[in-house]
Amino acid sequence: MQKNVTIADIARETGVSTATVSYILNGKKSISSKTKEKVFAAIEKLDYVPSINARSLSTRDSFHIGVFIPQTEPGGSLMFENMFYGEILSAIEYEARTQGYHIFISGRGVDESCFYLARRRNLDGIIAIGVYQDEGFLSIEDSGVPLVLVDSYCNESPHNAVRIDDHYGGYLAARFLLDRGHRNIAFFSGRQRDNGVMQKRFEGYRQALAEQGAPFRQEFVFSQNVDFDDGVMLARKLIGTHIPVSAVSAAADVLAIGAAKAFSDAGLRIPQDISIIGFDDLRITQYITPGLTTVRQEIALKGKKAVEMLIENIRQPASQKRTEILPLTVVERESVRTLEGSNQEGL
Repeated sequence: MQKNVTIADIARETGVSTATVSYILNGKKSISSKTKEKVFAAIEKLDYVPSINARSLSTRDSFHIGVFIPQTEPGGSLMFENMFYGEILSAIEYEARTQGYHIFISGRGVDESCFYLARRRNLDGIIAIGVYQDEGFLSIEDSGVPLVLVDSYCNESPHNAVRIDDHYGGYLAARFLLDRGHRNIAFFSGRQRDNGVMQKRFEGYRQALAEQGAPFRQEFVFSQNVDFDDGVMLARKLIGTHIPVSAVSAAADVLAIGAAKAFSDAGLRIPQDISIIGFDDLRITQYITPGLTTVRQEIALKGKKAVEMLIENIRQPASQKRTEILPLTVVERESVRTLEGSNQEGL
């Protein structure tokens, strides 16, 4: 049976002290890049696997991070029905693993029970996705558990946060359609909550319409849950109302993909009969036919930044809190056509 490789073995291989190897593994001290490269090369060569239990005893850290995704919509399986969560969880897990941490995933809301669970499992910190102002976590700021918020709009929050400008994203999507001659534009979204992500994207949509003098009609707005089946349902609803729209701005790619399926089933061609733009730039959007034009947010970068912020806060609890707002761009594929003149027949 092969002997377990130890820190002492790494130190002998590289010619540095065991303390230096330990500092590099735990990220507790600034070490030169050259020394780090030498140590990591030895780790790979000797197939060293650090003992989490030993690290926990020596540092009093568990090297486990909780990722909480509040189930804010009926059904209780939000993280499985929207591919966005799969992509951001993958990014969080990868970045955490490269930094020596493991993740614990829960659909529990960020409230007293969340922090109780974090303490019971000895989690070093929490990443919470999609927290709303009214969910009560602000009243338990003294929990002692470092917290990073992702895609949350919470006024006067003392916690680190990473998000996008969802208002601007909604504006970008609608403006893209308007610039290509569309004026009767439907809006598909998840359920809107005060100061929430979907409401922000809706407000951006309205702003773009107002700037261009395009009509806003309440009957153009359709909302349900953010999943494929509800995208199908919203499109069928739109078709059944015979509202004369030429394009749909969907506040999430998964809604746009569901809508595209329903339009196709009804014999409507995209983009010849109706154009559609999504939001997120999920990987699948480049593989479907036609490719989905969408507002791209850097999902992997969002996950990476959340982990970096959290680990910084774990290692330096007194570090200054900050909010990072990541960039947005429109990725043009084949699902939007440019209208000529006043061609606004729509459905």
